[in-house]
Amino acid sequence: MAVNTYRDLVGVFADFLSVAIHTILYERDIYPRSSFRSIRRYGFPVRFNRHPGVCDWISDTVRAIQTELLRFYFCIPLISHLNAQLSRYDRLKKNSVERVAVVIYSKASRPLERVVFDLSGFPTIPPSDANTPFEEEDSDVTSLADIMEQLRGAMRKLAFCGSSLTPLPADCTFNVSMELKAGIERPQVDHTSLPWVPVRQSLQPAAASASGAGRASGRDQGTVNRPRAKRKSKVGGDLGGARTTPIRTVESGAFMLEVWVEESEAKVNGLSVASSG
Repeated sequence: MAVNTYRDLVGVFADFLSVAIHTILYERDIYPRSSFRSIRRYGFPVRFNRHPGVCDWISDTVRAIQTELLRFYFCIPLISHLNAQLSRYDRLKKNSVERVAVVIYSKASRPLERVVFDLSGFPTIPPSDANTPFEEEDSDVTSLADIMEQLRGAMRKLAFCGSSLTPLPADCTFNVSMELKAGIERPQVDHTSLPWVPVRQSLQPAAASASGAGRASGRDQGTVNRPRAKRKSKVGGDLGGARTTPIRTVESGAFMLEVWVEESEAKVNGLSVASSG
């Protein structure tokens, strides 16, 4: 079976992301391990949380990210004099997402780890081409079996990443965030939308503060919303981490995904990550 349309690529990634989030929550002990069951995905045993609320939250979040990957956005060419030569339709593109990250916080709401899924290598296409097969002679055409084999390797590394990371403190929480491409506004929110909100400045790319480019949005889970204490923090100061652990680069035709884990300075250098209260 070939994965030969953009929509196919998005579907494969969405399925992988769902499994990956469950795996991260298990491996990093965000929820009790007794609340997970073992299933097989990608020919590999993985853990899925049993709680319906957790499962629904993950499913809804992944579906929202999938929707964003399929959303039209208005693309402004870098060379300004070309603008007049392009119709509005020509400047509409799909794939507004640069990266997705699972962010783990201490009880005091300090970012400790980010598991990053880099989608910058995914194709950017006109809206009419989401279901258009890639040309047969095009290197973008790839087999599902090849992608699944590489995702199996990524899942194996992710499932054992805990052995190469220092332990987390108790009572951590997490959220899932999206970093959007330059010039893209964050998703519109209405009464039917998931509550995407801008992430803290320290987790936003530097350009986001000034121009909105690359703006990141996130969803909180497993936490009671309380006002967070204000602290001085540079824009983007918690991006990149003090230590990075590569997980896997998956490259098969048009499917290009890189996964890594960032450990923050607060975690690596043993700064206070516990609640002072």
